[in-house]
Amino acid sequence: MGANLNSRKEHNQKVRTYFDKTAVSFDTFYDKKRSSFMQWVDRKYRSDIFERFRLAFETLDPIVDKTVLDIGCGSGPYVVEAALRGSSKVVGLDMAQGMLDLAKQRAEAAGCIEGCQFVLGMFPQDVLQEKFNYAIVMGVMDYIADPLNFLTVLAQQVTDRAVLSFPSKHWFRTPLRKFRYWLKRCPVYFYEPKQIEDLSKVAGFSNLKIEKIPGAGMDYFVTLSK
Repeated sequence: MGANLNSRKEHNQKVRTYFDKTAVSFDTFYDKKRSSFMQWVDRKYRSDIFERFRLAFETLDPIVDKTVLDIGCGSGPYVVEAALRGSSKVVGLDMAQGMLDLAKQRAEAAGCIEGCQFVLGMFPQDVLQEKFNYAIVMGVMDYIADPLNFLTVLAQQVTDRAVLSFPSKHWFRTPLRKFRYWLKRCPVYFYEPKQIEDLSKVAGFSNLKIEKIPGAGMDYFVTLSK
């Protein structure tokens, strides 16, 4: 038990360190702060990041007067968008303080900070006591060592539905990404549709929809409800 606990702590620390270091870099994806060349690269090879943003709010419509939990909120683009669309309360949870600092700045700049709350923590270890209508989990499952436990706790936290992204397996891009993240000392995981379906059902979600985001991206967009 002690060895497993130490292993989880080490895993979580690696992920936290990685995102604290890359907070500013991740933030530039959404605000077009990158060079023209890198913006072209993003549109060409990382279009899934923008497509899953569109799909999330399309799926969660209507969001007015709903409560939203954004797990792994990063620099806050989903938090701010949910607040601007009329959510009654949006909570952004992230393990990296650097990400939360950027998220608060984003909310302040958008004029919606009063409707947002930011919490430092790692789901599912740090569970909020209240339940939420919706949960947003984008770009998170890539780094979760125990997806069944994560989804089980998520099912208890959400009353209506959750939207998630899962990275798919690809013969070329998957080993390449694994190697890149190994160099960064950050673990990363990949999924197949049947695995997502089985995990979701065992976790307590009876309804699910899995969509493969078209193009060069490697994400599945998944909608879960009970």
